[in-house]
Amino acid sequence: MTRFLALFIAWATAFGPASFSQGQVAQPHQSQTPENVIHVTVNLVQMDAVVTDSHGNPVANLKPEDFEILQDGKPQKITNFSFISTRPAAPAPSNPPKPAPQTKGIPIPPARPITPPPFMPKASDIHRTIALVVDDPGLSFESIVRVRNSLKKYVDTQVQPGDLVAIVRTGAGMGSLQQFTTDKRLLYAAIDRIKYTIMSRVGIGSFEPLGSRDFAEVASGQASADGVLKGGGDPAIGARVIAQLRTSIFSVGTLGAIRYVVDGLRELPGRKAVVLFSESLQLFNGNDPDLRVAEGVRNLIDAANRASVVIYTIDPRGLNDYGLTAADAGADPTGQSSSQRAGQAFDSQAGLVMLAQQTGGIFYQNNNDILGQVEKAVEDADGYYLIAYHPPSDTFDAKTGQPKFRNVKVRVKTAGLTVRSRSGFLNHPDTVVEAPARTPAEQIRRALYSPFNSGAIHLRLSALFTNFASKGSFISGLLHFEAKDLHFNDQPDGSHKALIDVVAITFGEQGQGVDTSTRSFIVTLKGDEYQKALDDGLFFEFQHAVKKPGYYQLRVALRDEGSQQIGSANQFIEIPDVSKALTLSSLILEKETTATKRTAGEAGEGQSPQQDPKGNPALRIFKPGDSLDYVYQILNAGANSAKPIDLQVHTRLFRDGQQVYEGKPMPLQIVTQQDPRHLLATGTMKLGVQMPPGDYVLQVIVIDALSGDKHRTAAQSTDFEVQQ
Repeated sequence: MTRFLALFIAWATAFGPASFSQGQVAQPHQSQTPENVIHVTVNLVQMDAVVTDSHGNPVANLKPEDFEILQDGKPQKITNFSFISTRPAAPAPSNPPKPAPQTKGIPIPPARPITPPPFMPKASDIHRTIALVVDDPGLSFESIVRVRNSLKKYVDTQVQPGDLVAIVRTGAGMGSLQQFTTDKRLLYAAIDRIKYTIMSRVGIGSFEPLGSRDFAEVASGQASADGVLKGGGDPAIGARVIAQLRTSIFSVGTLGAIRYVVDGLRELPGRKAVVLFSESLQLFNGNDPDLRVAEGVRNLIDAANRASVVIYTIDPRGLNDYGLTAADAGADPTGQSSSQRAGQAFDSQAGLVMLAQQTGGIFYQNNNDILGQVEKAVEDADGYYLIAYHPPSDTFDAKTGQPKFRNVKVRVKTAGLTVRSRSGFLNHPDTVVEAPARTPAEQIRRALYSPFNSGAIHLRLSALFTNFASKGSFISGLLHFEAKDLHFNDQPDGSHKALIDVVAITFGEQGQGVDTSTRSFIVTLKGDEYQKALDDGLFFEFQHAVKKPGYYQLRVALRDEGSQQIGSANQFIEIPDVSKALTLSSLILEKETTATKRTAGEAGEGQSPQQDPKGNPALRIFKPGDSLDYVYQILNAGANSAKPIDLQVHTRLFRDGQQVYEGKPMPLQIVTQQDPRHLLATGTMKLGVQMPPGDYVLQVIVIDALSGDKHRTAAQSTDFEVQQ
């Protein structure tokens, strides 16, 4: 057993191992990654378009001669053409997996149901990328409730393996709960935090009361700041004007949050969908255009078109009744006030309509079925045409020095068909050269705040939750990176030396940096050890303290001092509250070896020896027939005078999101340990020699007979890969 496992076991005596063999599994479905959609260069403009028939059904059998494309009203010659379907391919016929054996033992109580672990697909398995953006400052209290309930139903019934989904609040930073994921647990946690905010630019209800003196006077431009009528039609400068300014600023903030999502989506392949829930994005203040908001909308449209993002907008107010209510004291009963309310609704939707129309999306309104609207928006992105042309030579010749919007119109010649596409682009090419970072600190800062893994050093991160009575909760960070990405200095004794800096930051639910840790490691290799590192990479580990429970994103940057190259990686992790409930630490999984156990006095950070180049806890890549070790902690187990501990454990195995094996519950033999509230357990898993290659998830479930029903079960899982 290698050093990392032994380091955990050294704190206490381990339980007897639980073992099982692998059962029959199914083949994964194949999914083709769609190509990038939008290109805007001096030599090529490529656009996407959706064509539907009179019933709204997609049409997928058209040819280039069925289309016409115009830039600024002038026809362009179509040079590239294809139809892209993002629906997952139907699985090939095969023998279905054998059902998991029925087991007996202590049943899992319904108070704490154990859900299957999330399926972690590769980039090639992603067929839909969906951002559900909730504009909480732009929603009333009534709409917040409807949106939250609809999103829960959508995650329950519509999110499938291969869907990469994020639930984003524009009123919060891009925190740990607003990342793209396939994990429904993370999506549920994000939905639970969608709440009405007092900073809303809407209010408790969707419409403000009509008939008040203030409303009528401001509408006619007759009110002053102190509420005294002014003659001559002077513009209002009172509280309503301040409220309009506040609304304008908050709307720009909403657009900035959506722009952050769009920019993050730019690196992902294919046509991406952003579904925006809002009931207030005004382009006008009275009769005057809101220049701040209009500029923000224009820039967002251009960014979305370049990032291959289609924006669908949903007004969740549903079927609107513009009639009078009890709050409309003094309103005109003749119908004029009702007309004013309809005008409010129309003004509030102007920006939503523009975002949808000019990015190829749809604006949904006057419908109480929010869930159905989300489903339609997502399904709309399932198939599209790619149409490209060579732009005229003067397209990017901005003589004034200011970007100019180039209008693009896609038409379909067949009668009865409707085409939706993007409205155009600003006349500058996609390539934007970012100024290079000048200092090591700036390099690291950029890497840490990037939403994606990046850099010249190929870095893989595994973040594991651990807790010990003497140290509290912390994250064990496991790093694997290519040694050939580092610059080694040759030493007089024939060894090779490199210096690396590792900086880790946990970001909280609102996107704020919480805890930071830094360390430097000297890498010294010699002879065969040096060549092995160049071939297989290096495995490092570090510890990062976490003071409070919660949801976090751990971001790590590694910088090589010699080459000044950098790599970064990030991972979502939940740090549970270990004060009461039965809890399991993360699972440490690696290939079983006969390596000598390390003692508890040795350090838990730095370079780790690798008995297997891939079967270490950071990579977790194994072969059929391998025997694997896993270790974990059991925290807060129940106990009494008659039975100090009464625990059972059973395991489940999943492939491509489907359960393929379930072991029998097995009692854990009690072994004296120093701290009964921090128990350690190990297990051994033997992979079948006929086990098909693919991505798997191991789940361990612990059942505590001495705890109350509410805290009786706990589960933890880890993913791994099987290769031939």
